[in-house]
Amino acid sequence: MSLAGTYDCVTNTPLGKQKGVLTVVPEGDAFTGNITGDLGAMDIRDGRISGQTLSWKMKMTSPMPMDLDCTAQVDGERITGTIKAGMFGSMELTGTRRSA
Repeated sequence: MSLAGTYDCVTNTPLGKQKGVLTVVPEGDAFTGNITGDLGAMDIRDGRISGQTLSWKMKMTSPMPMDLDCTAQVDGERITGTIKAGMFGSMELTGTRRSA
């Protein structure tokens, strides 16, 4: 099953639940895309695909600059994972794929 698509996501952050839209564009065993939400947009860097697992990095600029390390598992139409945010620890990411 392709991991490509647009996912409506929620991340549990220290600022509360943040909604975002994650776009995944596979390119072999890599992928590109971005996530957009209430705090702006972040491009995916170093996106990697291993089976049904996605791993990537993002650079957050608001509300404070921070490097994020992300991993997520796609299971059918659902995505679940974690975002490691430096001193803030790991935050849970959940979401569902939008219908084509």
